Amino acid sequence: MNLQQSADAFCRTLAGSHYENFVVASKFVPAQLRLDLMRFYAFCRTTDDLGDESETKTAALARLTRWREETEAFFTGEPPVHPVFIALAQTVARRGLDKQPFLDLIAANEMDQRVSQYETWRELEAYCMLSAAPVGRVVLRLFGLQSPLAQKLSDDVCIGLQLANHAQDVSRDARIGRCYLLQEDIAREGVTGAVRALVQRARSLLASGKTLEGMAPGVLRLQLALYRLGGLAICDAIERSGWRTEVTRPSVSNRSKMALLVRAVVEAAQRGPQVHDAETA
Repeated sequence: MNLQQSADAFCRTLAGSHYENFVVASKFVPAQLRLDLMRFYAFCRTTDDLGDESETKTAALARLTRWREETEAFFTGEPPVHPVFIALAQTVARRGLDKQPFLDLIAANEMDQRVSQYETWRELEAYCMLSAAPVGRVVLRLFGLQSPLAQKLSDDVCIGLQLANHAQDVSRDARIGRCYLLQEDIAREGVTGAVRALVQRARSLLASGKTLEGMAPGVLRLQLALYRLGGLAICDAIERSGWRTEVTRPSVSNRSKMALLVRAVVEAAQRGPQVHDAETA
């Protein structure tokens, strides 16, 4: 096994070893694109782990600073050392990926070390534009879908998915001293009401996925449908729990995930391209 193969194996291991509510890359995605997605996911996962699994915030910030420096060096053409960057090199070169989404994801994790709660939606949205929106923008680039409209719709879907995750993870976040429920909602409606409000906002944003899917070619349409339906499945699980995610963390079962895959395939087949954009690659 050569260096590139070892690095790609590392990325696949990362993708398979962490729980996710959605499918990172469905089996319907062509092998090369699936590998590109796995490589990018490995960067995202490594960035999150540096922030979340460090013993202290000081240690996390120091590690994230080093990771930022490695990322900057990678995009200036220095030979990569970390397996994630060794794996990513081919993808970045072939797909013409820009460094900014990668740096934004690091900035979001740095923000997590400094900010533990958000008062208003505007504050939380600004955080999500760093922590969630860059993921969708890179995915669109990998699939060759590039336009301001597609990017805006993708931002909505990614932020909606992250809000669903935040509403799901209230108890887990509390254990590490964070709260993504809006403080103004908690003051007005209590924790349960704040969870409900966040889920309602997530559902509204995820609805943009239908329009985005109508712009996308078949294989991307399916992948986007999986993201949207996965987010809605989380919202449904939270609602069934009575919005009490500060007590227990609802989850999406493997059986439900398989049902989502079937539903996504059906919806993707039924919804052909409906929106045409001159800037779509």
